Amino acid sequence: MLLKKRKLGRKIEDIKAGEKLSLTEKIEDKDLLLYLGLTNDANPLYIQHDYASQTPFEKPIVPSVMLIGIINSAISKYLPGPGSHILSQDVIYHKPVYHYGTIKFIFEVKDVDRDQQLVQIHVIGENEDNELVLEARLKVCPPRFSDAAQG
Repeated sequence: MLLKKRKLGRKIEDIKAGEKLSLTEKIEDKDLLLYLGLTNDANPLYIQHDYASQTPFEKPIVPSVMLIGIINSAISKYLPGPGSHILSQDVIYHKPVYHYGTIKFIFEVKDVDRDQQLVQIHVIGENEDNELVLEARLKVCPPRFSDAAQG
């Protein structure tokens, strides 16, 4: 799978301000276990119900970096797509996301700077109650390639 040649995402010329992408993700046990195993993050707020019940959150929450991972993956897969590179990201977490939560992410292209080869993307994330849980602003470099390499 790692060696499979992938079609690259869209050139900057093909991206327009105002474009939107909507993506819904349900946070499952397997997602949490993979994250915790990969990072060796044993924060009791993420995994221990007895500890979390004594905090203002009252139950385990999803690690914030997992949510960023979903956003980064969507940039790499869809907007602008494979070959893109995130140069910066600024994230505000308004509310926690709980285990088994469903998050709807809405991505919107805010600006396309053809001279600098940069796309600014704004992302909002809402939980199953349509509450704002996060906002992110990203600067992304779309894939750069010659016409011969596009194949």
